[in-house]
Amino acid sequence: MSEYIDFFHEHLVLSVVWVALAGALIFSYYKSATSSFKTISPSELTNLTNRENGVVLDVRSREEFKRGHITGALNIKPADLKEGNFAGLESHKSDPIIVVCKTGQTAQQSADVLAKAGFEQVSVLKSGLISWNEANLPLVRGKK
Repeated sequence: MSEYIDFFHEHLVLSVVWVALAGALIFSYYKSATSSFKTISPSELTNLTNRENGVVLDVRSREEFKRGHITGALNIKPADLKEGNFAGLESHKSDPIIVVCKTGQTAQQSADVLAKAGFEQVSVLKSGLISWNEANLPLVRGKK
C-alpha cells in the first residue's frame, strides 16, 4: 500500500489525471444508465421512421431547418417544449420520437423534457445531423 502512496506523491499530476478520467467514465456510464431516452444511430433512425411510424423532431432554429433537415421532420423550438407546447405531438405519445439537432447536445435536453411529459419512446440521434451527414444520408432543403 505504501508503494501506491509513494507513486501518488511522486507522480501527482499523472495520478490526478487518472482519477479525473475514472470519475468522468463513471459519471458518463451512470448518466447513460439513468437516462430517460436512448441514443440511436442514423440507420436506427431510418428503421424507426420507415417501419414503426417514428416522428423526427428537429429542435434547431427555423433558418437551420430550412438549410437542410431529415425528410418528414417537424421543427419545434426547445423553448416551446420546455413550456409544454408540444405542437401536435400529443397524438404520437406512444410512437417513437427521435429528437435531432446539429450535434446532439440540445436534443438531449429536449428529449428529457418529452420523456418527463409522458412520451414513451424518446430517442436522440447520436452526434446529431453531423452523424447523418457523415453517413451520406439525404436532407430536404428549403421547405417549411
